[in-house]
Amino acid sequence: MIRITDEIELDESEIEETFIRASGPGGQNVNKVSSAVQLRFDARRSRSLPDAVAVRLMRLAGSKLTQDGVIVITAQRHRDQTRNRADAIERLAELIRAAVPPPVPRRATKPTKASKERRLEGKAKRSGVKAMRGGIKLD
Repeated sequence: MIRITDEIELDESEIEETFIRASGPGGQNVNKVSSAVQLRFDARRSRSLPDAVAVRLMRLAGSKLTQDGVIVITAQRHRDQTRNRADAIERLAELIRAAVPPPVPRRATKPTKASKERRLEGKAKRSGVKAMRGGIKLD
């Protein structure tokens, strides 16, 4: 079990990992060893996540989300497989943590009287500047 928050834990069987060859640092090693990790997590069918969190997670995932509702995270920052694996899991956990709190509802506000007056004064001033331009025409 991977602990995300006090209430949410992911079952490791819900995460699918594939090891691929990484680009970047590693010298000749990069051509021989599959050190990058491609982590796949099916957010739509996950039993560990509440429905509201899963919906927010899919919205937050953006380009990491496939059409099937699978989040794909590729980690290749490090030269060894174990650190890339831990990095991918931590990035998934951060994404889920960001999706846990519900969004704060927007409160409608009205402009103050002073701000309305400032706006109208600015418009009148600009109007005056433009009116001064249209003086004499030369043919």
